[in-house]
Amino acid sequence: MEIPTALGLAFASPKPRETGSGRTLSSAERVAYQYAIEGIYWRHRIWPKDNPGPKPPLDAVISREQIEKKVTDYLRKSQLLADERRRPITPSELQAEMDRMAGHTKQPEVLREIFAVLGNDPFVIAECLARPILAERLAAGPIVVAGVSPAPSSLSAADTATSTGNRIGVMANLGNAQYKLPEIPVAAGCTDDTWTATSTVNPPDAREGHTAVWTGSEMIIWGGFDGTLPDLNTGGRYDPATDSWAATSIADAPVVRWHHSAVWTGAEMIVWGGYGGNNEFLNTGGGYNPVTDSWTATSTSSAPFARGWHTAVWTGSEMIIWGGYDANNNLNTGGRYDSNTDSWTATSTTNAPEARWYHSAVWTGSEMVVWGGTNQTIYLNTGGRYNPSADSWTATGVPNDVLGRIAHSTVWSGSEMMVWGGVDSTFNDCNTGGRYNPDTDSWTATSIANAPSPRDSHTSVWAGSEMVVWGGEVTPGMSLDTGGRYSTGTDSWIATSMANAPHAREDHTAVWTGSEMIVWGGTYIVGSNLFFLNTGGIYCAQPSTPIVQSAVSRKTHGNAGSFGVSLPLSGTLGIECRSGGGTSDYTVVVTFLANVSVNGNPQAAVTSGIGTIGSGGVSNGGSVTVADNVVAVPLTNVANVQTINVTLYGVNGSTNVMIPMSILIGDTNASGTVNATDVALTKSQVGNAVSGSNFREDVNANGTISATDVAQVKAEVGMALPP
Repeated sequence: MEIPTALGLAFASPKPRETGSGRTLSSAERVAYQYAIEGIYWRHRIWPKDNPGPKPPLDAVISREQIEKKVTDYLRKSQLLADERRRPITPSELQAEMDRMAGHTKQPEVLREIFAVLGNDPFVIAECLARPILAERLAAGPIVVAGVSPAPSSLSAADTATSTGNRIGVMANLGNAQYKLPEIPVAAGCTDDTWTATSTVNPPDAREGHTAVWTGSEMIIWGGFDGTLPDLNTGGRYDPATDSWAATSIADAPVVRWHHSAVWTGAEMIVWGGYGGNNEFLNTGGGYNPVTDSWTATSTSSAPFARGWHTAVWTGSEMIIWGGYDANNNLNTGGRYDSNTDSWTATSTTNAPEARWYHSAVWTGSEMVVWGGTNQTIYLNTGGRYNPSADSWTATGVPNDVLGRIAHSTVWSGSEMMVWGGVDSTFNDCNTGGRYNPDTDSWTATSIANAPSPRDSHTSVWAGSEMVVWGGEVTPGMSLDTGGRYSTGTDSWIATSMANAPHAREDHTAVWTGSEMIVWGGTYIVGSNLFFLNTGGIYCAQPSTPIVQSAVSRKTHGNAGSFGVSLPLSGTLGIECRSGGGTSDYTVVVTFLANVSVNGNPQAAVTSGIGTIGSGGVSNGGSVTVADNVVAVPLTNVANVQTINVTLYGVNGSTNVMIPMSILIGDTNASGTVNATDVALTKSQVGNAVSGSNFREDVNANGTISATDVAQVKAEVGMALPP
């Protein structure tokens, strides 16, 4: 394990020391291992594709001091638990926790990565992974020791303020405890159309009207209503890899609320607005950083009016909120929040849609599309497209066969906004829906053949190639545990399995992980009684075969960022025109519609043309890097003026995937020939900042377009790809 010197951890040995009384870990070693664990989670964190620039390194988002605080916190909790229970956390408890994680993991491939960065050393795993999780869980519950009154269920401020300099040593040495490395199930993807339960150990309090986001490695839920006032400002982080919950910090958290909004930016969850109880609507919010477990308040200067039942989308650089209700008025105003500058800009009201609440919204990559909702008289089937670059609105076409509605669900498929279910303009629950194409401003009704039963207050997610809907209620007062999967390609439905499905519910949340849908919380109705839930389920929706969404040849252009040359799998081949440096290195990045495993031996090979899997002129034996649904293939010794085929072996067990790539250095216009046109094109960009529109002219990929690039193109004039 390589410890970054930027954190000042170069002195830390990644191997536990032996002492006369048993193995110990120094503080520096614990910090080093904690950094390694954070690195795995950060690598899996989603960096939204619309975000400007590449995903920053872990060092840019967490400091040495913050890593040290995490270590100190879990050791302090362990010591306080030992004091309260009159015995420390025992080796047998740590072994049981490791066994539980391995047996219950919902993401075995991620847990295997965590074990690997801890050296697959059961002592280190027990101390640096199992101990923090177990201490968090035990600290959240009552401590019971035979013959002793139960200890407080939480740690007081006085306790946590107590000096632990000498006390931490009590846990650091557990004598000659022997641990066994637990066996993690072989990662072969989840089984399609099956349910497994989320952990019920130490989950957040039961609630409805909360929000949930998926970070790429955790689901974060926050806020909501549990049936009593005040509302909630608590939450939790669910880690499928360890099947465990950790509470979100309440220090500096926003005030209690429900019917607020939440977006994931790649680095933080931003919550905003909502209803705080006692007829009070809010225009406050906060950004939650899961790496540091900390909150930062959003500015209220120039913020939109207080509201709830509004919508929010993340554009890659801003959160846009719009619409909603403020106890007296329906709203057609909104605001754009820049988290980098902590500032608000109002959205235009010129040509904005009619004021409304209980509507829905999606981000298309260039526009926010809002639709549906109510003006408190009727349910609307109108909407609008908001372009933040121009601060302008364009009305959406009004469908003839998709009724207005509230309490529906909405997803973005990559090309269409899909709405389904809800209470329609006849004031009845429905099982109809529609697909809106913003390019053609047209609607297509979804089939009702084999569709799930009518419902409202359900959830839906886009699963890469289909929409999955689940749960909800049908009036009067019956909660549902059924759902369906809608294929846009065939305009058809199939039911989701009911075997081991979570308890029927409504007003819950759902997130998509890349291969699974996680539902959590909500309420269900029995007679006139409303029951709140803090349980959930994980539904696997795997396509029958791995589907490639995109493939690119990606290079980092100095400080300008990373840019990729598209590599279509069929039709006109992609042409890589940039130099591979002294050892002709490239990286092919393949994005699948769902999480994948690559199980071949080797995992990849250059099956046609000159090149090998590896870097720096050295083969790595065919190894690739897999992060959820993204596979990175390093290439080295790749010859110029050729077309190669890169093959991934055993994707999801049995499928081989071939990616073709042509290499012609200097062919900036991708014509297949380097000529005067390429020279002129490169000259025209000299001195311009490298961006997504001109990165091909930065032929040497150093982050600047200069005379050096022009000279390199000139040197290749006359070269052409073989027919």
